[in-house]
Amino acid sequence: MMNNHQISSVCKQARLKISIILVLSVVGMIYGCTTIDSGELPVQFNAQRAFQDVEKQVSLGPRTPDSPGHRKTAELISLVLDSAGWEVQIQDTKRSGFSVKNIIGKYGQGRPIIIFGAHYDTRMFADRDLNPANQGLPVPGANDGASGVAVLLELARILPSHLELHKSSQENKNGQVWLVFFDAEDNGKIAGREWILGSRAFVEQLIEKPDAAIIIDMIGDANLDVYKEKNSTPELVDQIWSHAEKLGYGDKIIPKYDKRIIDDHVPFIEAGIPSVDIIDFNYPYYHTVQDTPDKVSPASLKLMGELLLSWLINHGLQ
Repeated sequence: MMNNHQISSVCKQARLKISIILVLSVVGMIYGCTTIDSGELPVQFNAQRAFQDVEKQVSLGPRTPDSPGHRKTAELISLVLDSAGWEVQIQDTKRSGFSVKNIIGKYGQGRPIIIFGAHYDTRMFADRDLNPANQGLPVPGANDGASGVAVLLELARILPSHLELHKSSQENKNGQVWLVFFDAEDNGKIAGREWILGSRAFVEQLIEKPDAAIIIDMIGDANLDVYKEKNSTPELVDQIWSHAEKLGYGDKIIPKYDKRIIDDHVPFIEAGIPSVDIIDFNYPYYHTVQDTPDKVSPASLKLMGELLLSWLINHGLQ
């Protein structure tokens, strides 16, 4: 008969084995049938850290263009990218007479070139708020802005280990990932401004043509339901949604078309670059003062991060 100490030791070993099995299962979903040495396990998506990135952005205040919160958010993004080993580029320019500051992180070399993008600015006025007294206030932007940025920041931290492992498993096959944080997306129809100024400026100044651009927007909703978007490249949409189904995300990434949306994917489409907008446009709090961190779920952030990572490894860089 085992004593209490022996029972405790056995339980700890069992929990450790279960944890290892769970980690290997996640890695298996990402890498398909690839054999992975357990000593080479890459870093996994940290949902709580991503959620903290949402809270941090909101704590900086409104991220409307040229505001203190906007500048601090740009500094935060640049710092995370640089600390994680990405080549950081700042695109400081103008579009339609307004300042635009896009932030780009690049990792890898050669082709293909895959872009993951999200906007980091927030809307100046909560003009969809049901309370007229709130409609002149800025939007906190926890989901509409901060959630997409948070997923990309967490991918910035973990992707290098995945990309290096993928490269070695594919006999040093090349490929690049660009993480692009777009400015000036969310203030159309205000003071003569237009939507998606940052992405338009980015595409206009491209020197290398990417192979695909995946845009994420409002993807942290605790009640996530992401439908296919009608302006997106159909073949790329089908590939991503089919992959989501294989990962068991079909109840959240729903294989039906819904709306046609103007978002940061449109300039890529117009330039002949395959692009997809992954967006939960049924989020009831967008452009209201209720778009706060309590409406965002770490589980939704994790789902989106793991979907992008798994699609990248299994399709995007193939």
